[in-house]
Amino acid sequence: MAQEISIIPKPKSIVKQAGSYVINPQTRIIISNEASRNSAEFLQEYIKTYFGYELPITNGGTGGIYIRTGTVLNDKDGYQLVVDEHSIRITGNTNTGAFYGVQSLIQLLPVTKSEALNIPAVTIADEPAFAYRGLHLDVGRHFMPVAFIKKYIDYIALHKLNFFHWHLTEDQGWRIEIKKYPQLTEVGGWRNGTIIGPYPGTGNDGLRYGGFYTQDEVKEVVAYASKRHVEVIPEIELPGHASAAIASYPFLSCFPEQSTFVSANTPWSGPREGKQVQQTWGVFDDVFCAGKESTFEFLENVISEVMPLFPSKYFHVGGDESPKKHWEKCLNCQKRIKDLNIKGDKQHAAEHYLQSYFIQRMEKFLNQHGKSLIGWDEILEGGLAPNATVMSWRGEEGGIAAAKQKHYVIMTPGGYAYFDHQQQKQDDSVTISNNRWFLPIEKVYSWKPVPDALAANEKHFIMGPQANIWTEYMKNPAKVEYMLFPRVAALSEVGWTDFGQRDFTDFKERLNKQLKLYNFWGVNYYNKK
Repeated sequence: MAQEISIIPKPKSIVKQAGSYVINPQTRIIISNEASRNSAEFLQEYIKTYFGYELPITNGGTGGIYIRTGTVLNDKDGYQLVVDEHSIRITGNTNTGAFYGVQSLIQLLPVTKSEALNIPAVTIADEPAFAYRGLHLDVGRHFMPVAFIKKYIDYIALHKLNFFHWHLTEDQGWRIEIKKYPQLTEVGGWRNGTIIGPYPGTGNDGLRYGGFYTQDEVKEVVAYASKRHVEVIPEIELPGHASAAIASYPFLSCFPEQSTFVSANTPWSGPREGKQVQQTWGVFDDVFCAGKESTFEFLENVISEVMPLFPSKYFHVGGDESPKKHWEKCLNCQKRIKDLNIKGDKQHAAEHYLQSYFIQRMEKFLNQHGKSLIGWDEILEGGLAPNATVMSWRGEEGGIAAAKQKHYVIMTPGGYAYFDHQQQKQDDSVTISNNRWFLPIEKVYSWKPVPDALAANEKHFIMGPQANIWTEYMKNPAKVEYMLFPRVAALSEVGWTDFGQRDFTDFKERLNKQLKLYNFWGVNYYNKK
């Protein structure tokens, strides 16, 4: 008996036919060119992992699973999937489109181990609503091993998402090897303890904690993602969220001789003197000094090592939650303000415009090296860098403002896209929201990434949606999965399926099959009623 036709994200067109095709160990995967091999190998590996046998990949022949390119739909990532009693034919406008056709085929496979895999006869024509469909992971608060990062990328690919935003540096840990500055990982990659329980913490575990990715491991991850048509965007936070970097190289601070401020009430482990990697969560005053040339030399050297590791044209610099308290008192920063003739006004203090200078200077450096800057929506304050892309997280307002200024925008508002928020009103799992607010799957599904406030000629500046996972309260991959699933299914449909085609009742019915698939994968997903 063939499997029911239940696909997430919902395809543009599905026409059911009579009959089915049976995949068995003798079935061949037939590719039209070598560029299709990645898609074929992904399918081959999936069937081997979950059904126990390896389908041969050939360059020709008749009867089997065809993976090829050809013009089928308007969008470059569109595809057609045709299943009849004789073959399965996947045709993509591009190799990426063909890969997405493979993902739909995977969802037509059984969710129980079998040798004969019955695939229902069907014709699917499909293409994405948005070019950008992203998922973020913070590894600064809690480090995740390379094996899980690869699994996370598989989850991205299986849900037809195409960008992985890798948040690599934080106050609580620096996670990427920089050969010119080894202290970043030797010192900044580790903290002496972590608060216990919800912020501000009921204690401290007193355990030395950390980890980092070598540049070879980063290359390995990026190559792995590329084969799955996932683009990896690195994030190096600046000028705020810099405690780990400053603990490694105190000269980066406005006040290198001052110890890291630790409230007397903060549960802390180890020394309080000197610059420290943070053991608690929040926003901290000690940020990169904007007045010293040595700061910019450091950051340019760091970025110069990071850029070659990531082929993506995008480079995320953070720009969020950067207090100006130290800049207000720092003689170097105040001199910079004076030398640049920066003036405050009714809207912003001079220090806000100093941040704009900071971001614009980094953008100029990135542009000179063929990269485009992305920053959180705080980079709007004081004036946007000329070519910056804005990631709007504090609601939709930042994205609307940026689009009206003719800047490209990635929408990631906390109310729809922060998967570190719990999935029900009361959760026995500790989360950052701590039962104050929640983000159920139906709200994620209701998300309309293009705000109605934008005029028709402004809407195209919205590149697409992204969901974020911040790991303050996620110590291991199992907790990340618990917070990600099944909301990632809703995110998938938000990014892929036209808003007018979405229907939550229909989605819930398809989600029942999807949950069986998650069981089949061994995913630790949220499943409370």
